[in-house]
Amino acid sequence: MVKKVLFIIAFENFRDEEFFEPKAILETSGFKTAVASSKKGTAESVLGKEQMVEKTIFDVNVADYIAVIFVGGSGAVCFFEDPIALAIAEETVFQRKVLGAICIAPSILANAGVLTGKKATCFSSEKEKLIAKGAEFIDEPVVIDGKIITANGPSAAKDFGWKIVEMLASH
Repeated sequence: MVKKVLFIIAFENFRDEEFFEPKAILETSGFKTAVASSKKGTAESVLGKEQMVEKTIFDVNVADYIAVIFVGGSGAVCFFEDPIALAIAEETVFQRKVLGAICIAPSILANAGVLTGKKATCFSSEKEKLIAKGAEFIDEPVVIDGKIITANGPSAAKDFGWKIVEMLASH
């Protein structure tokens, strides 16, 4: 079975380090990666780098992946209230798969209801949103609770990537 990890990025303004660094770490560790967004085509990062998106979030089947990672950056707000994105987060937890989110993206998980009663971190601007949705905010670069991994921003991207690899290797 191919061990495939899905990254969900905003089509515009996803954060470079939060996507490219964990993706490279996973790939060099032997995992295949796939990328989904709100539409297919060439997505553009905050810093102007391009990433080909091969599928939309509407086409995602969580069962095809061993982990789903939501990437931050200012564009990630497009998924905060998106019913498909929220359903993907819920389904990932329901199927007991690894679920990750970095920077502002943990708000997607909070809005999906999967952080209630869980320890989590996020970019400082999202702290109150997580707490309001029942998460226990922990002021650390990377926080793990069960199979949910959250990270607080670009400076935590490498550590986030390695923690995902560690978790996937142990399951």
